[in-house]
Amino acid sequence: MNATNYAQLFQFALPEVIVVVTALIALAVDLLFLRASSTRLRFTIAAILGSLGCAGAILRLLHSPEQASLLNGMLLANPLTHLVQIALLAVAISTLLISAGSTFTEHIGEFVLLILIATAGMMFLVGSQDLLVIFISLELLSLSLYILTAFDKSSAQSSEAALKYFLFGGMSAAFLLFGFSLLYGFSNSTSLPRIADAIHAAYASNPHLNPLLAIAIVTTVIGFGFKVAAFPFHFWAPDVYQGAPAPSAAFIASGSKVASFFIFFQVMVVGFAGAEGSARWLHFVPGWVAVLAIVAALSMVLGNLVAIVQSHVRRLLAYSAIAHAGYMLLALVAHTQQSLAALLYYVVTYALATLGAFGVVAIVEQRTGGDRLSDFDGLSRLSPVLSACMFIFLLSLAGIPPLAGFFGKFYLFVSVLDSGPGLLWLIVLAIAMSAVSLYYYLQVLKRIYVANPAAEVANASAQAATIRTPFLSQAGIILLAAGIVILGCAPHLLLEWIHAAIRASGI
Repeated sequence: MNATNYAQLFQFALPEVIVVVTALIALAVDLLFLRASSTRLRFTIAAILGSLGCAGAILRLLHSPEQASLLNGMLLANPLTHLVQIALLAVAISTLLISAGSTFTEHIGEFVLLILIATAGMMFLVGSQDLLVIFISLELLSLSLYILTAFDKSSAQSSEAALKYFLFGGMSAAFLLFGFSLLYGFSNSTSLPRIADAIHAAYASNPHLNPLLAIAIVTTVIGFGFKVAAFPFHFWAPDVYQGAPAPSAAFIASGSKVASFFIFFQVMVVGFAGAEGSARWLHFVPGWVAVLAIVAALSMVLGNLVAIVQSHVRRLLAYSAIAHAGYMLLALVAHTQQSLAALLYYVVTYALATLGAFGVVAIVEQRTGGDRLSDFDGLSRLSPVLSACMFIFLLSLAGIPPLAGFFGKFYLFVSVLDSGPGLLWLIVLAIAMSAVSLYYYLQVLKRIYVANPAAEVANASAQAATIRTPFLSQAGIILLAAGIVILGCAPHLLLEWIHAAIRASGI
């Protein structure tokens, strides 16, 4: 590679470079100038620096060339990848804002560094159609998330959750790498389009599913199933959501979902093209669609039913995430252009609602020291603004109009039905499980709006009982709630951008 190509590569990866340089600057500023300052001030300054860097990367993406490809698809740029990368940067900014009032660690610069390094990993992940770069980016993301989970050194739960996350993650990476190696052996290429060409050639000579390809499908689904917390690869999620520091859990529950679902769609629909099979009711045909349909159905059922019995809001959100993974997998089962648009709208609005919910949980934990349902008793009397935001986040996750979660589910279900009537059984199951989810979301809201505050709070003066929220954290939560309402009432603001990006990208 000559100097010109290196310059081209640098220009191509400039948004990621901006994010990484920002991470190093935030770390240096914290270590060199802010060690003697209070934790909250250091978090605020680091969050502002990180947010400015992410904003700079967004501006660069908005002015990048619309179509570009380097090294045979190892690095790919088009309007769709730019849109997803902008969404990831917005999630990173939101995470930094809601963490501004945190006090769980003295290592603020290192925390912001890891958030931004994980964001850069996700940006590389969604901007590639090569198995090698996809795997390396996934591992960069995963290693950052393992450390973020263990970042609260004073919490045994945090260390235990990180260990479980690391062990399950290492095992899933082994499955994924094994599947990728089989695909390379099958096609003699790591490029997703070339792998699809090899699959089509194999089916042209033999209409039955190749056993090697069948194993590759199963192992790839196992690897990505772990990343998106789908059943039965979800065992890490409740412990990580419960034990990780709230900003870390929020980032894991939102940003990694956006990146993982997008690349999961790309790998299955582009890389495994020709080996789809069918998930029509009573007419299953072997292929990856049938496998994902079963995983989606089980995720929706298990996630929603187990969430009902949870007494901690974090674990409730974890099992809710498993259920939502089932809903989002329906877009892969349909594997159409419309279902991709529905998936992107759904996963972005889900990320906003989950981030906001964890932001409120973090503030409640700072006041009460826990996240049990009883810790939310009477929150509406202590902080009407936070309670209203939590109301919006939970009802959006439940799919209640006119919030973004309702339109996301509606559009997703319509896109699945448009792909063929044979998938109606999945839609019926999804609607039934959505009705179940309303029960446990309302349980939290009942505690917030109906239950009385704890006795010690009720007996305190009104000024002492009022929850004081750091300005940046409250501003971030309010902006997330406003985004949910706006995208619910005017979904075209995001959908038109998504559809235009898909058309311009030739997908």
